[in-house]
Amino acid sequence: MIGIDITVVSRIEKMYKKFGQKALKRFLSKKEIALIKRPASYAGFWAAKEAASKAIGTGIGRECGFHDIKITKSKSGQPQIKYKKHLRKKFKIEKSSLSITHDGGFAIAVVVNK
Repeated sequence: MIGIDITVVSRIEKMYKKFGQKALKRFLSKKEIALIKRPASYAGFWAAKEAASKAIGTGIGRECGFHDIKITKSKSGQPQIKYKKHLRKKFKIEKSSLSITHDGGFAIAVVVNK
């Protein structure tokens, strides 16, 4: 299963400027917020969660929400993604891989589940 998403960085920046931490808490946990140092990374995390929901075929909504997907970083800084247990079980996910990139005002993420 594979999912991809592209997000305009300025869209996430505008949302943050308008609503502050409340906007970030809509799609990120406190631990995820602490990992991020710049707006492009917020957009990258948004794209990653969207891509993860597309990889299981649901999109973000009732069945899979932003907080059902967790992003961490390895010691070397590589992004890692994990679904909550009920989603891993339902969609038979054994392993997930994540790649995020930022360029030209866009953030793109790809998620592959096995």
